[in-house]
Amino acid sequence: MNTLVKNKSIQIDGSLGEGGGQILRTALSLSMLTGIPFELINIRAGRKKPGLMRQHLVCVQASQRISHAIVEGAELHSQKLYFQPQQVETGKYDFHIGSAGSTILVLQTLLPALMMQPEASQLSIHGGTHNPLAPTADFIQHCFLPFIQKLGIEVDFKCERVGFFPIGAGQINITIHPWNNKLEQSILTKGKLLEIHGFAAALNIQQDIADRELDVLNNKLGLNQRKRINFQGISQGNTAFVILNYEHHQQVFSALGEKKKCAEKVAHDLAKEVRAYLNSHAVVDEYLADQLLLPLALGKGGEFTAQVLSDHTKTQAEMIQKFLDCDIQIEALNDIFKIRVVT
Repeated sequence: MNTLVKNKSIQIDGSLGEGGGQILRTALSLSMLTGIPFELINIRAGRKKPGLMRQHLVCVQASQRISHAIVEGAELHSQKLYFQPQQVETGKYDFHIGSAGSTILVLQTLLPALMMQPEASQLSIHGGTHNPLAPTADFIQHCFLPFIQKLGIEVDFKCERVGFFPIGAGQINITIHPWNNKLEQSILTKGKLLEIHGFAAALNIQQDIADRELDVLNNKLGLNQRKRINFQGISQGNTAFVILNYEHHQQVFSALGEKKKCAEKVAHDLAKEVRAYLNSHAVVDEYLADQLLLPLALGKGGEFTAQVLSDHTKTQAEMIQKFLDCDIQIEALNDIFKIRVVT
């Protein structure tokens, strides 16, 4: 390995903060964006099974492919990685995780680099679309993408086939357009609640599971609309999600069915999570908060209020500031947090 190149690279300890795969994904995104190589050690040190798992390895391989990167350590269970990007190339790409690993996390790794290019790119990513430890396709489609659209980021998204654990076999198709009109986004109040919509789906299992979840959600939340969705796919699974439409924001909460957990309990726990948000003055929930930091840092900045300040969010802020010249300010306001990104 070239010593001169290594001296110019950023050194990252993967046990930082929550010590998960997000550190790897953010490092890959920012390295491709800035051209700065990095060395990552102690990969996923905070997890029961440390090192690169299949979906993390696909993130590395996909990043290597679109940026023609020089890579060392890209192997299953590897706890050390060196990544030196060259030129990011737009185009049409097809990525197969080969398991039920999250397609959404692969997308989130590649999105920042591709949206900054002068031409559009088309991606097909195969694997899991509804994973327990990752944003679901529904969350991305109805919450994350509508928010970044307000920043001027245009992404066409379609969940072609749904993939639940452990089979996976799902597919998402995405077109990422060039980010030509960067806008600042300040959203400190969500405004008036307009509607609450509830959705549920049962894929290749008893359909009444979804109906029972919708009954509970309606009883607990008073839905304005309820709908059972007919998903396509060969895996088996169940999901329910709630869309809250406010004047200035659209927030999504989702839950996945679990073995030995009845439909009523799944919906009850989901409704409890929604109620907590409804009773909060914060605009974004715990999971959206960390996902917004990078788009804001790459654009003209902005600010929002968050319901929870998670380790994920704090780790993400620290990682971004390692690569980019920006200031991420976090202020506690009674029971919520104000997060400001200054570029």
